[in-house]
Amino acid sequence: MILTVTLNAALDVTYRVSALVPGTTHRVTDVAERAGGKGVNVARVLHALGEPVVATGLAGGACGARIRSLLADEGVPEAFIPVAAESRRTVVVAEPAAATGLWEPGPTVTPDEWAIFLGRFADLARDARVVVLSGSLPPGVPVGAYRALIETVHGAGARAVLDSSGAPLRHGLGARPDLVKPNAEELAGLAGRPLPRPAMAVDAVRALTARTVVASFGPEGLLAVSEQGSWHAFLPDPIAGNPTGAGDACVAALARGIVHNQPWADRLTDAVALSAAAVRQPVAGSVDLTEYRRLRRDVTIKEL
Repeated sequence: MILTVTLNAALDVTYRVSALVPGTTHRVTDVAERAGGKGVNVARVLHALGEPVVATGLAGGACGARIRSLLADEGVPEAFIPVAAESRRTVVVAEPAAATGLWEPGPTVTPDEWAIFLGRFADLARDARVVVLSGSLPPGVPVGAYRALIETVHGAGARAVLDSSGAPLRHGLGARPDLVKPNAEELAGLAGRPLPRPAMAVDAVRALTARTVVASFGPEGLLAVSEQGSWHAFLPDPIAGNPTGAGDACVAALARGIVHNQPWADRLTDAVALSAAAVRQPVAGSVDLTEYRRLRRDVTIKEL
């Protein structure tokens, strides 16, 4: 089983309008709700692939209850821990050719609630082979949360995948996750300098403390650096669409690759193709599996 962790889960709300004009009143033509957060998106993709998965994290108030209800409607198993404060909403005002996002702050988590989560997480980790830790931390959760959770994962004999940014990512690296997946901007922040192309980033990636790093460079593809070697995986042409959930689809493929001990060429082919298939979808956390299988044939892998 793969366990995904979303400490700052969200209720994603999309308002569709013909055109967004600041300072005026708008008639909304359609409203959509979806359980959101990076780990939730990873769980959704894994579920679509038929991979056993459980989504956990923190969820509070009416928004938290709605997040859990929506996951149940999709058939995604969840074990979210309730908190008293209201989970956040992410609101997108979507026009035909553009979108404006409004991100609420997350709920404030109390020390007692965090302690309860840590205890429940330890139980869940014992049943997992891979644990994916994704996204930002809500207020009240210690900045070193991911380091503590990764240590728990390793103590349970499971593998840890980390996909975060900023201070939570830096602290998490201290526990030597089995795989970390920064994007180009996050990787540049860790390296202290811009790294615009995969081939130029190998030495900087080797300096990180994770056992394996898979860095995403958007249309440039993926750079993977592990003890077994270094590779650049990419498609010949950029894919147009919504890139929001591409990184989460990539993480889902990499976590599945760890569980099944896939060769690196297969892991990276899956990761690139699933990411591209996610870009083709209008909402994060969705993939067209037919498109994924078609794109798989076009992925190029180069050893560096």
